[in-house]
Amino acid sequence: MALIKTYEEINEKIKKGKAVVVTAEEIIDIAKEEGIKKTTEKVDVVTTGTFGPMCSSGAFFNFGHSKPKMKMQKVWLNGVPAYAGIAAVDAYIGVTELPEDDPCNKVHPGSFNYGGGHVIEDLVSGKPVKLEATAYGTDCYPRKKLETTITIDDLNYALLFNPRNSYQNYNVGINTTNKTIYTYMGVLRPNMSNANYSSAGQLSPLMNDPYYRTIGIGTKIFLGGGIGYVAWHGTQHSPLEERTEKGVPTGGAGTLALMGDLKQMVPEFLRGVSLIGYGASLAVGVGIPIPILSEEILEYTLVKDEDIFAPVVDYGTAYPNGEPGNLGLVSYAQLKTGKIEVQGKEVRTGSLSSYPKARQIAQTLKDWIMNGKFLLTQPVQNLPSVEDDIRIKPLVIK
Repeated sequence: MALIKTYEEINEKIKKGKAVVVTAEEIIDIAKEEGIKKTTEKVDVVTTGTFGPMCSSGAFFNFGHSKPKMKMQKVWLNGVPAYAGIAAVDAYIGVTELPEDDPCNKVHPGSFNYGGGHVIEDLVSGKPVKLEATAYGTDCYPRKKLETTITIDDLNYALLFNPRNSYQNYNVGINTTNKTIYTYMGVLRPNMSNANYSSAGQLSPLMNDPYYRTIGIGTKIFLGGGIGYVAWHGTQHSPLEERTEKGVPTGGAGTLALMGDLKQMVPEFLRGVSLIGYGASLAVGVGIPIPILSEEILEYTLVKDEDIFAPVVDYGTAYPNGEPGNLGLVSYAQLKTGKIEVQGKEVRTGSLSSYPKARQIAQTLKDWIMNGKFLLTQPVQNLPSVEDDIRIKPLVIK
């Protein structure tokens, strides 16, 4: 990869207000008009964005010590359990965690009207949240019960930490059975009546850096409306998925573990999600800058929806049983028309992710960089890529 620019050179241009920054949509037409060489020399940064449910997300909190002190053993936030087996007053809440007694679920089974993702949104919105805790009591931590309300400003520490976000690609969910099913891909109606997908396609971060040449540990990002960082490769990171000639994976492939200060974030880009009949989640806004260091990197950012193919997977029979269920590949250009063809049948499509929000995130990150508010960071370590033998193994029940 012959370098034309360095991170240091690009950051100097950002500081001076001279950096040329465009979104992953805009770069396509620019390169078409001006060519690869000229565009690589001209453009410094390409911004990406995605916004959709990211179930492997959550937050660490430090509540501070009460008087008398307490070693919190069990913790609930607005009735949603948080994991407290960390330290005396630390806890982690996962966005898919559900209340132990959800009145909505009693009235409408499967409603799951509120969960961990909604708790996080409420905190980010500045709303008071009920904190309950119990403990067995010790000599140094004698208190056994606590009930109070908190806001995000009361917390000593609030860290959004998401073990798996920003899937590089993902399934298109469909249902071949004769009954409606309720999944994390949304409601899938019988007899292939609809198909759901969840990706920003050509705007999605890892689609614009398919081999993780610039996105790595320490990469500074837009996260939930604030500043975040790539902490590690995400769980289920699987770079050895089959790829097209342009390097685009035709399956999930890469994922990212992300972290950032929850107190900087805003509910516009961090929203609790209810998936009827399935559970709760959190829609997370992620934007990642791609520094144009070389012609090779530029060419990766020219990926278009018609270049990206996702597998159509049967969630009615194959997926729940862990069996192969690929009914073919469809492009994101096809998906975004609102209909695809599967086994000779025209099927309506719907997206769980928001392309307008992804576009807004890419534009916001572009504005931050152009205004000198956001500098790029060079990764301290690359993510595992196709050169590394990283594979996802199934759980073998013994």
